[in-house]
Amino acid sequence: MLKHQALWESCFPEFVQCGESKMVSLMESATLVNIPAGQQVFASGGQCENYLLLLSGSVKAQLLSENGREMLLYQVRPGDSCVLTTSCLLSGDEYPAEAYTEEDTSAFVISSHAFYRCLEQSAFFREFVFKNFSARLSNVIGRLGEIVFEGIQWRLAKELLNYDKEVIQLTHQEMASKMGSAREVISRNLKQFEAKGLVKLNRGTVTILDKTALQQLIKEK
Repeated sequence: MLKHQALWESCFPEFVQCGESKMVSLMESATLVNIPAGQQVFASGGQCENYLLLLSGSVKAQLLSENGREMLLYQVRPGDSCVLTTSCLLSGDEYPAEAYTEEDTSAFVISSHAFYRCLEQSAFFREFVFKNFSARLSNVIGRLGEIVFEGIQWRLAKELLNYDKEVIQLTHQEMASKMGSAREVISRNLKQFEAKGLVKLNRGTVTILDKTALQQLIKEK
């Protein structure tokens, strides 16, 4: 029986179903790791030695400026691989950013040696890696395009609605980091939303009062 078969079938069923002997070898070589919340997964300038497949939790990849400002690049969710990890494995380059777990996280860790061997020998694995990489890269480019080209109030309204709940437990600094902006900019625009009756601000929370008006703001961009 395959090691950790229930986890593979739950999170990456296509790996089990493909039937390739090379994929069985890859799965057998994987190590299951559990990483507590707030732990660094990789650092800027570090070497990439493993391919990660997330099972549970969340990992955020971010850029950090010299003055300490953070910009979220993307988040890795269960069933995903990390676009920067894939890029660095394929290119041999060092990590250009850093990543931390946002909550308790578990993942399969595949050594670079096993990754390269399976990439060479398995058509299924090549397709999985490059499709996943392309999808994640498109999301990153789309996010950077929003940061560069879209207005802050449009982006803020979209961010608030993305949570799909009325009460959002997030500080202004945390929201600024997720949006690639400055805390002062986010605070100022949230206060403008509050003055218009769109949201209510409390310490550590934002309560959406007028979802329709936020949706209309997005449409009018």
